[in-house]
Amino acid sequence: MGEKPQKGERLRPIDLARAHGLSTQAVRKYEEAGILPAARRTPHGYRTYTPLHAAALGAFVALLPGHGHPVAASIMRAVNRGAVDEAFRLIDESHAQLLEDRRTLQAVRSALRDLEPDAAPGPDTASPPGVTFIGPLARKLGIRPATLRAWERAGLVRPRRDARTGYRVYDAADARDAQLARQLRRGGYPLDQIAPLLTHVRAAGGLEPLEAALHDWNARLSARGRAMLTGAAELEPYLRARP
Repeated sequence: MGEKPQKGERLRPIDLARAHGLSTQAVRKYEEAGILPAARRTPHGYRTYTPLHAAALGAFVALLPGHGHPVAASIMRAVNRGAVDEAFRLIDESHAQLLEDRRTLQAVRSALRDLEPDAAPGPDTASPPGVTFIGPLARKLGIRPATLRAWERAGLVRPRRDARTGYRVYDAADARDAQLARQLRRGGYPLDQIAPLLTHVRAAGGLEPLEAALHDWNARLSARGRAMLTGAAELEPYLRARP
């Protein structure tokens, strides 16, 4: 960060850019996008900025980590056109999304805690070890086979088909996913929210590696929440400085 400009000081694009490690082209683009107020021009057409522009840029840069570029840009555009209530609504939506993400994380953690130690059902007498069919798996989970078929259509479980009989065949990972889906459904989560979570389980390589992923997820949510506070602290002086 560079020194703060004094009131009434005229600033060049390079002055704003250096303060945040940006290029002058980025500053110009932010102005053109409505993220900064329109700059005045000299008789020769050069842009001149003021401390108000510096405050706007500082607010935008501070909003970025917590809200992301599209939302931060929309917040600044709303403020600059005088639609402050619209800006507040966008901020509220970001906080609501963060809360929902925290609830989702908690639901996954609760579901993992509630998983039975034997996440994979015992094998059928006619099945290889670690493999089962739809009926035995449904009975173990206390659900109907039709429910497992619905979960398959929603992408929650991905059984293979037996080449000879065409029956669905569930391996240990499929059974794990089905049990995790059951726990999340009991927690009130809809299918379209459960499917991405199971994708995370598969990508992590199972439940044990997922614990590290959940820890990282929690750290990123906390960082986002703190960044939102920082963004609000920088936006407030800009709101007060505007005409």
